Amino acid sequence: MNSESKLFSFIEQYMPLTSDERQMLSEFNLFHFFEKGMVILEPNDNIDMGFFVLEGCIRCYYVLDGEEKTTNFYTELEVFTPASTDKSVYGYYAVCLEDSLLVVSDSNMGKVLFEKFPRFEALCRLLSEKLVAKIQSDFDIFKLSSPEERYIHLVENRPDLIQRVPQHFIASYLGITPVSLSRIRGRLAKKV
Repeated sequence: MNSESKLFSFIEQYMPLTSDERQMLSEFNLFHFFEKGMVILEPNDNIDMGFFVLEGCIRCYYVLDGEEKTTNFYTELEVFTPASTDKSVYGYYAVCLEDSLLVVSDSNMGKVLFEKFPRFEALCRLLSEKLVAKIQSDFDIFKLSSPEERYIHLVENRPDLIQRVPQHFIASYLGITPVSLSRIRGRLAKKV
């Protein structure tokens, strides 16, 4: 399945596309390939962009007191919009952990699309609401769970990450050290 077909298939889970809508989307320069290790966003970048992962894995993180703090991973068919922060306090980064194909859009594209096809605004609102609900759920789970429970939740809900992402990034995401993650994995392996 080519890039456009993947994007159209995702959108059509929510609403059927007309031929005019498909044509308009095709005319935008939406598809961007990023090689493994490529930094997509850095602290001083303009973040008036939204990203949709067609293929690959993106890691987002801050640097705090010289240490990287992983905040999330985004994989196939996930949307991420960089958080606006006070850049004098935190540095927000997004980097490709794998070769990645992303749909990249900005507010100008949205404005043109919404003017010509207003129902896309409702779709974007729906996707935004789903994203906010997911972020809130992830935050609640993180705050209310022990590190072991967080790891179990990750294994149950995002098993692909365990295979795709280096363990030190998984540990950072869980808010623990790699040594603590190793101990948790050891304890869980003995229970099986």
